[in-house]
Amino acid sequence: MRTGVYPGTFDPITLGHMDIIRRGAKLVDKLVIGVTTNASKSPMFTVEERLAMVRRETADLPGVEVVAFDSLLMDFAESMGAAIIVRGLRAVADFEYEYQMAGMNQQLNNRVETVFLMADVALQPIASRLVKEIALYGGAIDRFVPKQVVQEVVARVEKIGKKGS
Repeated sequence: MRTGVYPGTFDPITLGHMDIIRRGAKLVDKLVIGVTTNASKSPMFTVEERLAMVRRETADLPGVEVVAFDSLLMDFAESMGAAIIVRGLRAVADFEYEYQMAGMNQQLNNRVETVFLMADVALQPIASRLVKEIALYGGAIDRFVPKQVVQEVVARVEKIGKKGS
């Protein structure tokens, strides 16, 4: 069985993430979506909330498993028995970062390959960070995230707004 890992914070999961998940799942028998924390990002949702979101949105995809992790990616990949890491690319800036990460990961564990998938052209500008920013300023995000995620982001923005009042 060929296993792949698609890691990310998924805060929140976007249509771009879903595109990479659907396409990445076709490359392996099992695709593990690794939901993690990132010390350099301020998450809107807890890990548990993001896990629930990703599990709900991927429930209809065969061979997809959603797992939380808080370790080096290559250690997580090894623990999942993964042969590949799936990463999505949107732009040149993504490539530079991902290229460096792939090189470092290869130094840590050369038994796991990194596979890059180009984002669908229509989805390339979507980034969780921008979705949150748009939502915080009252903009419509329904073109960027799944329907139920729209509701969750809007509810969280309202909750944040009430705390700040």
